[in-house]
Amino acid sequence: MDHSDDNKLDAGRPRGSGTQSVYTALRREILAMTLDPGSPLDEVRLSERFGMSRTPIREALLRLASEGLVTTLPNRNTIVSIIDFAELPPYFDALTLMYRVTTRAAASRRNPAKMDEIRRHQRDFSAAVDAQDAYAMIEANRELHVAIAELGGNPYYTSFFARLLDEGRRILRLYYSTFDDRLPRQYVDEHEEIIAAIEAGDVDKADRLVIEHAAQIVRQIQEYIARDVSKAALLPGL
Repeated sequence: MDHSDDNKLDAGRPRGSGTQSVYTALRREILAMTLDPGSPLDEVRLSERFGMSRTPIREALLRLASEGLVTTLPNRNTIVSIIDFAELPPYFDALTLMYRVTTRAAASRRNPAKMDEIRRHQRDFSAAVDAQDAYAMIEANRELHVAIAELGGNPYYTSFFARLLDEGRRILRLYYSTFDDRLPRQYVDEHEEIIAAIEAGDVDKADRLVIEHAAQIVRQIQEYIARDVSKAALLPGL
């Protein structure tokens, strides 16, 4: 495909729309695990698949790389990022710490508009649980906890926590799969209790609740790995 072909493929398309559509489609497939960890992402084949030039394909892959979802190898080939279970213990330590830091900070501050946003994301999460829509659950859970971090008021904490949540999206997908995507209402209720403690300004209670919430997630994933080593072993990097 030469540059003139590239221009013809992108003609008439609003600038940036091609990148966004490729990014959205690939991101959903990666998070849904329909694109397995380690799968190659060839720019030429993707260009043919989406019917557009390699430029928006490359830009979409760069966005996915910034979220840790794809990896460019030394030979310049791009693959879906592997899940390395050996790296999970330090990841869980960092995630739990940021759950605590951001939730404690949020409980110490008042911002009615931000609380409305937090409750909106919680409604989205609850609806996704009812619909057994794992992708929507992952998205709503991420936005909920980022909004809590934003209420806490430290942009450095928010940025780091958002990156951890982004990197852990597929881990969360495995977590939901342990319930066959039928997440018990208990986990919606746990969010409600945390939000109520934040709104009440009860820092210690919010901290205790989020410790229990994080520990339950970690425990469930660890049990999944221990119970179904054969599935876990299929993921590159083990």
